Amino acid sequence: MQIRCEWVPAGDPLYAAYHDEEWGVPSHEDSHLYEMLTLEGAQAGLSWATILRKREGYRSAFAGFDATAVARLGPADVERLLGDPSIVRNRLKVESAIINARCVLAVQEELGSLDAYLWGFVGGEPLVGRWRTLGEIPAETAESRAMSRDLKRRGFRFVGPTVCYAFMQATGLVNDHVVSCFRFGESGGRPNQ
Repeated sequence: MQIRCEWVPAGDPLYAAYHDEEWGVPSHEDSHLYEMLTLEGAQAGLSWATILRKREGYRSAFAGFDATAVARLGPADVERLLGDPSIVRNRLKVESAIINARCVLAVQEELGSLDAYLWGFVGGEPLVGRWRTLGEIPAETAESRAMSRDLKRRGFRFVGPTVCYAFMQATGLVNDHVVSCFRFGESGGRPNQ
C-alpha cells in the first residue's frame, strides 16, 4: 500500500488522483498556472474537495482558463456566471477570475510569461520541504508573502499569502509532500540523509 500525505481522504479517488498525479508537480504552462491561481482563490473559506468537484465546471465557465478569452468577459457575463451551479457563485470570486485574467495578460506583456514571473519567486527551482508530518508544513512562507504582495501590487485579487502558498504547493513551486509519501521523491524531493 502506498503512503500518501495525510491530507488525502481515504476512499476518495478524485482527491487521490489529484495528489498522485498533479499536486506538487512543477507546472510551467501559463493557462494551468492561471487555473490554479483561480481555483486556490475560489477555495478560500471552502474545502478543496468542493473545488475539485467543480473543477470541470470552472474549466467550462472560464474558457479552459484562456486568459485572453476570460479577460473579455463583462458585467453580463458575471451575472450569467453567478447563476451557474457548476462553480462557486460568489460575486467577488467570479469578478476576481476576470480581473486576474487581465492581470495575467499584463504580466505576459511585461515579462513574457506568467511562468517566468511566478517561478522567479523561488529562483526558478522548486523549494523542497523536508516535513515529516502535516502539522510541520507552514500555511505561508517568506516567498508566498512576497508573491502575494507583488500580485496585489499588480492588481490581482484573492491572492493572500496563504492562498499563494497553497498555489505554490499545487503547482510544484514547492514540494511539500511529507518525506514518507511515495510522491516525495518522485516530485523532486530527496529523503533526509
